[in-house]
Amino acid sequence: MEIILSDFFQRALAGGLLIGITAPLIGIFLVLRRLSMIGDTLAHVTIAGVALGFLIELYPLGAGLVFAVLASFAIEKLRKAYKSYAELSIAIIMSGGVALASLFFTLGMGYNTDVMSYLFGSIYTLDTQDLYVVGAVTLVVVVVISLFFKEFFLLSFEEDAASVSGLPVRMMNMLITVLTALVISTAIKIVGALLVSALLTIPVAISLLIARSFKTSVILSVVISEIAVVGGLVIAGVWNLAPGATIVLLLIALLILTMAGKKGLST
Repeated sequence: MEIILSDFFQRALAGGLLIGITAPLIGIFLVLRRLSMIGDTLAHVTIAGVALGFLIELYPLGAGLVFAVLASFAIEKLRKAYKSYAELSIAIIMSGGVALASLFFTLGMGYNTDVMSYLFGSIYTLDTQDLYVVGAVTLVVVVVISLFFKEFFLLSFEEDAASVSGLPVRMMNMLITVLTALVISTAIKIVGALLVSALLTIPVAISLLIARSFKTSVILSVVISEIAVVGGLVIAGVWNLAPGATIVLLLIALLILTMAGKKGLST
């Protein structure tokens, strides 16, 4: 149990708790708008930015964040161009992200091990600078969602109605996408690019099964996310497991238990 009291574990816990708030807050709007796969897309683009950061000796997480935000603008531009085939924007940007990441991998073979930690998560290596970045993103996400909660709610359920009512739909869409990019780019060091979508979607999936209102589902998704983060980190720390994978597997276990419990109550 000594590991739980160590400085690196406390930093990991702080970072995990912060992402545990922001990921489901953004994730619920993505799920309702059927944009769950945008998490994977922006994660791949972020990895390309991280790889470039290592290549040119810049702060990797900062470079990944810039790439993710730029990709979010590109996604919205493509969504507007292909209104009837909005999912094309996600596929195109993901392809570009994977291609750039592969290119930067080959240009900097010496740092591949470092980049791999972003693919699978490396929460125990969070430093003070990382925590400041994650904390700033958390503050921005919480403030923006608090200010535009009703607008995002209407946009998620009926975009046409939101447009008719006079809401700046284009700006709101862009805002959600940019917030998603910020959350994903800071979350990949915690759970890894390959698992980040799970933190966006699985807590939301669980809350939608048991919540009776939208506000309740938002609150429950955050609570479930935090339980998984804390539980996953403790389990991983005690039994020396991969923390990102443990958090995601715990979320999946909670989803299975919730589905089983709901089925049992209905029979």
